[in-house]
Amino acid sequence: MLRVDGIRLRPGENEAALLQKTARRLHVAAEEIRELHLVRRSIDAREGVSVVCSVQVSLAQEGKVLRRSTDSRIQRVKRERYCLPAPLATPPETPPVVIGAGPAGLFCTLVLAMAGAKPILLERGRPVEQRQKDVEAFWRTGRLNTASNVQFGEGGAGAFSDGKLNTGTRDLCHRWILGKLVEFGAPESILVDAKPHAGTDRLHIALVNLRKTLLRLGADIRFGCQMTDLLIKDGALWGLEMTEPEGTHQLQADHVVLSPGHSARDTVEMLHSRGVPLAPKPFAVGVRIEHLQREIDAAQYGEYAGHPALPVSSYTLSRHVSGGRTVFSFCVCPGGQVVASASEEGRLVTNGMSRYARDGENINGGLLVNVTPEDFGGNGPLAGIAFQRELEAAAFRLGGGDFTAPCQLVGDFLARRPSVSLGRIRPTYRPGVRCTDLRRCLPPFITDALAEALPALDRRLRGFACPDAVLTAVESRSSAPVRILRDEGRQSAVRGLYPCGEGAGYAGGILSAAADGIHTAEQVLEDLR
Repeated sequence: MLRVDGIRLRPGENEAALLQKTARRLHVAAEEIRELHLVRRSIDAREGVSVVCSVQVSLAQEGKVLRRSTDSRIQRVKRERYCLPAPLATPPETPPVVIGAGPAGLFCTLVLAMAGAKPILLERGRPVEQRQKDVEAFWRTGRLNTASNVQFGEGGAGAFSDGKLNTGTRDLCHRWILGKLVEFGAPESILVDAKPHAGTDRLHIALVNLRKTLLRLGADIRFGCQMTDLLIKDGALWGLEMTEPEGTHQLQADHVVLSPGHSARDTVEMLHSRGVPLAPKPFAVGVRIEHLQREIDAAQYGEYAGHPALPVSSYTLSRHVSGGRTVFSFCVCPGGQVVASASEEGRLVTNGMSRYARDGENINGGLLVNVTPEDFGGNGPLAGIAFQRELEAAAFRLGGGDFTAPCQLVGDFLARRPSVSLGRIRPTYRPGVRCTDLRRCLPPFITDALAEALPALDRRLRGFACPDAVLTAVESRSSAPVRILRDEGRQSAVRGLYPCGEGAGYAGGILSAAADGIHTAEQVLEDLR
């Protein structure tokens, strides 16, 4: 099997053109190619617009083709697959417990269940069907359910996002994860797109089917069940305290995977009080910026804007600014909406979301500034949480105290004047926005960095600093501000506790969190043996 990279198609060219161009690259007749599989597809809009493809092909004389080729974009590949751990001979007497039904917890539970471990999965929030109703009610009325929201519930924070599945890390199990998501109902395009996205709507379908699979494999899933304390003896875990609507009780457990998500602040505070080692961690904060999708398409695609063979455009931008900081785009949601993502009363949080079709009028993305523990204004591992809460409370007050979000037009922000009305771009945030001056809720080092970066980013992407573009505050949950320390065996200093996923500080998105959950499951199974 040979892999051929960098084959360029014009928008609208079909599979026949891909076959012919692959054959020319290999210097063979098209008829000599026995099999051709598209394995990667991306859009290059730097000079014109091209669809750039990577394919795997099977030929009769692959060795001969390789020997005469000097093209580094042609190489021999082996079909490597992730291999699941061997099943246990018998289920453990005390089943392993997984806390948190985000990507890490769900895929950890899946691997444990497939190995016959009969795991218990605890999730403080609700199943995705009920959770979606709770979130819609919050967006419509401004009444927050602190147990079921954009942060808490089946699927974790990623269940209300763009469903982006790209990652900067390489891992054999990534392909296995994507394949499972497709099996559960995610679109097949995630298997080939360089920037795969499932969309919130298709991700919810996959979550329901994943849950059905876990139950069929013998997993015990308990929603509305929050772990509120660790039961420790001689430095080792022997059980958990759990709080449910019916009351509080104890559960015996000596292998516990903790995948709490990046917003489980009360859980982190409890861990700190129990002496579980934690460390502060850098993250990023800022705003969501919102443009008209058609204008970003025009800037990116030029004459090809609106071409039916092209997806709506996205962007990836960054700029180093004074003081050694970086301003960068994050979680860009083409055709999407800015969403209310609070999990605590009196604190306002924004994020972005889009459906698989990405057919909304606007595109939004996080515009963030990196922050370090030196910026938190406090000591100890919980200082980052306090910093987040301070920003979120300031945004809540500035918006009027009812989860209306403070916003400002880019033109007004750069001119250092409050916004009093909106322009051409209609904000998508619900329950609604209030025009104001964002310098009243963000610290100067954040607003100064944004103001310095915007004109420079506009030179990279024409119209990015459009005066009518809308900035909405505050984006504060880009990643966890704390790392729950673990050793090479993936255990905390409290033996039997396995921190994992984005909320524990070991991942940066849906795919990498799911992979961390899988590798933690492998370790738990090894320890159970």
